[in-house]
Amino acid sequence: MKRGEVWEVNLDPTIGAEIKKVRPCVIVSRDALARLPLKIIVPLTEWKEAFKDAPWHVLVEPTSENGLSKKSSADTYQVRSISEKRLVNRLGEVSDQVIEQIEKGLALSLALD
Repeated sequence: MKRGEVWEVNLDPTIGAEIKKVRPCVIVSRDALARLPLKIIVPLTEWKEAFKDAPWHVLVEPTSENGLSKKSSADTYQVRSISEKRLVNRLGEVSDQVIEQIEKGLALSLALD
């Protein structure tokens, strides 16, 4: 499990507006911290045109490399730390360009800019 990989993740149980169910997520935690039993992830959700005006949503096009079947959004506002036990199935890996866009979304969401 490394930074940039796309995994199906079981996010249940959740509370309130937390994104839920088994869904693809991108691992964004540092590879140097791989020995920890936790991963920091950004969940993906189906892309909606309304997201283009929300800078914390990053468009992720489906490719054979990332294993996605439809146009998706990396919702950086829903970033979270999860147990490795929530990881269900590896789908693939996003490009360096997508990781860079996710980093920008995280910087905005976490006020790191």
